[in-house]
Amino acid sequence: MFDFHTHILPGIDDGSGSVEESIAMLKMLKDQGADGVAATPHFYADRMSPNRFFEKRQSAWNDLKSHLTSDLPEVRLGAEVSYFEGMARYDGIERFCIEDTELLLLEMPHGAWTGRMISTLTELNEKRGVTVLLAHIERYLKDQPKDTWKHLLQSGIMMQVSADYFIDRKTRRNALKLFKNGGVHLLGSDCHNITTRAPNFGVAADIIKRKLSDDHFQRMDQLESMLLRENIHLA
Repeated sequence: MFDFHTHILPGIDDGSGSVEESIAMLKMLKDQGADGVAATPHFYADRMSPNRFFEKRQSAWNDLKSHLTSDLPEVRLGAEVSYFEGMARYDGIERFCIEDTELLLLEMPHGAWTGRMISTLTELNEKRGVTVLLAHIERYLKDQPKDTWKHLLQSGIMMQVSADYFIDRKTRRNALKLFKNGGVHLLGSDCHNITTRAPNFGVAADIIKRKLSDDHFQRMDQLESMLLRENIHLA
């Protein structure tokens, strides 16, 4: 299993505060069955230039990688890119994709999305080398019409949901229904630390396995393998 949304790089955003905490988070994820993780620190275009972001990400990675051991999950560098106007026409947006994939983890604004935002998503998803993966979609479900989600799914845009959505008993039924009906493609812990936002990937995976058939979980597992090994584009 692969965790597509983590903040395990040390000292770059509001995630891990140290190399030691990053290693502890990776150990927790390994114990929960994760074979690999995407390190996806926040990128806000209005706060930092791309070059500065990649410099900071590389520095954090350099601090961490010498402490990694073979028994820990594989780490692939990426980013959680906050939506910004004109991003579909930004030259080099594919640099933010999760390493060795075409997946661009994209964080959308809260509230109802405009027609221009929807058009930007579909235009971005049509770019060579980019498959949009919307981060923690459970945050936006109630604010968008059902037709919007149908349109995005038909356009080949992928959906990532947070482990908490399955773990919380208040939202579990909705999460399982969404997963069963194909409205969710990939799972992410969105872990930030080892205390208040610790890795919980395995708990959600166990709930999916227990509440739904093995076929449903295998569907996600097979999709993960294709995306991570073959660089496929679903649009």
